[in-house]
Amino acid sequence: MTPSYILTLSCPDRPGIVHAVSGFLLERGGNIEEAAQYSDLATGLFFMRVRFVCAQANEAVLRHQLVQLAPGFEMRWALHESGQAMPCVIMVSKEGHCLNDLLFRCKSGLLDVDVRAIISNHRDFYQLAASYNVPFHHIEVNAANKAQAEARQLEIIASEGAQLVVLARYMQILSNAMCDQLAGKAINIHHSFLPSFKGAKPYHQAHQRGVKLIGATAHYVTADLDEGPIIEQDVARVDHSKTVEDLSALGRDTESQVLARAVKWHSEHRVLLDGHKTVIFK
Repeated sequence: MTPSYILTLSCPDRPGIVHAVSGFLLERGGNIEEAAQYSDLATGLFFMRVRFVCAQANEAVLRHQLVQLAPGFEMRWALHESGQAMPCVIMVSKEGHCLNDLLFRCKSGLLDVDVRAIISNHRDFYQLAASYNVPFHHIEVNAANKAQAEARQLEIIASEGAQLVVLARYMQILSNAMCDQLAGKAINIHHSFLPSFKGAKPYHQAHQRGVKLIGATAHYVTADLDEGPIIEQDVARVDHSKTVEDLSALGRDTESQVLARAVKWHSEHRVLLDGHKTVIFK
């Protein structure tokens, strides 16, 4: 079977980039199966994602030759073999709706993700993990042991070869050092009331204020709490008849769907960083 690859790149916009990339692939017997591009007029940057098959050059050769092509365009690029499930570690606390949804989607083949481990600061979901045959690591986190706990978490992430870490309602704030180590490969989910209704019981606060929209935001993790580059958002309309329980249930459903879409796009290499924004080739 002819190998298939995904090439993503960004660089300062200028004439000839598409011609250079397509010509590069043509010279190596590559056939483009899917391509998308975007020019950000505000930043002057060009973004591209190409899925292609190539019978005449293997991945090592392509990488070596892309290293030679890139400097002429000040190009940042990544090459991935397509069809490979992305190794992933999920982190969770005591709310399991996102975890359960992700595990089901992965098991059902709806996400091209290989969940290698689940890390939690509580024991609540060890049986759920076992039912999917996924290793479960309980690591208690408190003010006294936070550095040691994060070191153990990073050790597990590294040992599993995780290319993606999903904070599926993991309710501990990561240190700046851990955020830096996971930059660009950790996705978080939260309700999209923020910056309003911070802290405990956000849906109670929202109900008291009579909100008409509730939603969820999935974003990359950064040292700025809940302010990383946004990958996906969605909302649901509500009215005065909805109880706190109704709002919470609808919020859980929205969070699960938004996080699943963000994970899917990341695992398919469809998300490119554009400063503090993202470019997503759906």
